[in-house]
Amino acid sequence: MKDKIYKELSTIIDPEVGFDIVSLGLIYDVKVDNQKATVTMSLSTRSCPLHELILEWVNDAVLRVDGIDECDINLVWEPAWNIQMASDEVKKALGA
Repeated sequence: MKDKIYKELSTIIDPEVGFDIVSLGLIYDVKVDNQKATVTMSLSTRSCPLHELILEWVNDAVLRVDGIDECDINLVWEPAWNIQMASDEVKKALGA
C-alpha cells in the first residue's frame, strides 16, 4: 500500500523547481493504518507560496489509492529540508 501511495505522490510536481515531491525528498514518511494514511512531509521553505495547494494535491493523491479513505498530513519543519535530501538525479540537475 505504501508503494502505491509513494507512486501517486511522485506525480505531484513542485512548480517552482519542476521535480516531483518524492524525488525532492519532501516526503519523509508514509504510514498506513487500515484505510487511513499519514504522510509526514515538509516543504522546501516555510514561505512556500503554494503551501496550501501542495497539501491539497498530496491529500488528493493519497485518496486516489484504492483502500485509502482518509489522509492526515503531518507537515514538519524539522529536520529542515535541504537539497541533500533530494535524489541524485535532482541534485545533479540542480547543480548540487
